[in-house]
Amino acid sequence: MNVALKTEILPADEAAVTAAARALSEGGLVAFPTETVYGLGADATNPAAIARLYQAKGRPAFNPLIAHVGDIAAAQAIARFDAPATALAKTFWPGPLTLVLPKTPDCAVADLATAGLDTVAIRIPAHRIARDILRVFGGPVVAPSANISGHVSPTTAAHVESDLAGRIDLIVDGGAVEVGVESTIVGCFDEPILLRPGGLPRAEIERVLGRALVQPPADNESDSGQPLAPGMLASHYAPRARVRLNAERLEPGEALLAFGLGAISGIDATSMVMNLSERGDVAEAATNLFGHLRALDSKGVCTIAVMPIPDEGLGEAINDRLRRAAVGRE
Repeated sequence: MNVALKTEILPADEAAVTAAARALSEGGLVAFPTETVYGLGADATNPAAIARLYQAKGRPAFNPLIAHVGDIAAAQAIARFDAPATALAKTFWPGPLTLVLPKTPDCAVADLATAGLDTVAIRIPAHRIARDILRVFGGPVVAPSANISGHVSPTTAAHVESDLAGRIDLIVDGGAVEVGVESTIVGCFDEPILLRPGGLPRAEIERVLGRALVQPPADNESDSGQPLAPGMLASHYAPRARVRLNAERLEPGEALLAFGLGAISGIDATSMVMNLSERGDVAEAATNLFGHLRALDSKGVCTIAVMPIPDEGLGEAINDRLRRAAVGRE
């Protein structure tokens, strides 16, 4: 992040809950305790806030994020629950269990948070302060661990401060967390699959299901190609159109996904141009990436040509996503 923020630290009380909900509604980044680890929260419906979150963490790729909600009704508004998922949710929520489920048609979680997948990861945290923030905010909040990507997950506010001070708006200090490891992730596909062990033991989940959890196949895909968990597919967003990367010339009939104001030959031959960021801002480009790809793809073109994007900061993540979009289509 280019400009250091003044990161406020507040003790976990009613005033902090109000301040956290206000910051989230304004597109800010708020670290708060859950029972597992401290999470770094952003409005799950706000792509610009989510892009800021990726940038603050130094996250190296567009790994999908877990959407935290306040109750099962809120979860059912963004995801479709089958019988096993319903049983798990009713038994273990609130608690350290994340379910990966198909999105509802009107799922409000931004594409940037789900990496263009047709599934969404959801959980209801058990920590009182986390739930109070969700209740006052009134919407889903994405909240990966509140640390620089690759560092040990934070279990105290001091851990968060050491990593993210100057990068985020607010830290709510609720003391040490209870569980100390991340949530268990179960994919509710044709068969429930254990995607990540965590704070809820496998045996307890299997007891409720009445059967063993399936292990992911070696290729990390189901037979239908359905992604098993965030970040497991080579192609997270595959448009119908072919994607041509690092284009320096636009060929006849191609649409252009531009970046900055650099010149590209052949541009006069097309009216189908969308610019990820005219000022060359990679955070803005990340915010616009999925929407622009979808918009160009909807025009029915055969090829989307993409101008080169610097492979630094969030540019690394953008190029990672574009390479995945181009898998099998270059």
